[in-house]
Amino acid sequence: MTTIVVLFNLQAGVDETVYRQWAIQTDIPTAGGLASVDSFEVLKAEGVLMSEATPPYQYIEILKINDMDQFGQDVATQTMQKVAAEFQQFADNPTFIMTSKL
Repeated sequence: MTTIVVLFNLQAGVDETVYRQWAIQTDIPTAGGLASVDSFEVLKAEGVLMSEATPPYQYIEILKINDMDQFGQDVATQTMQKVAAEFQQFADNPTFIMTSKL
């Protein structure tokens, strides 16, 4: 199983309420409903443990992928291409990190 972690901030001028509504109504159910995705969650960074520092990222997405080949096919669909394009309108230079368990 592969876990994809996406770290990002919202672009300047993006209304956080609009992003959150889109994430809840569109992104989470669409991406989370893909056959290749076992789970998908979006987390809001609230702080840095034992520090007054501001987190370097506002949002973290965690996708548990059960089949990377199928995932490639799933994200190539017209529906997911539309969702990905919308995501790019919200996210400022997101970082996609592929991980595996030790």
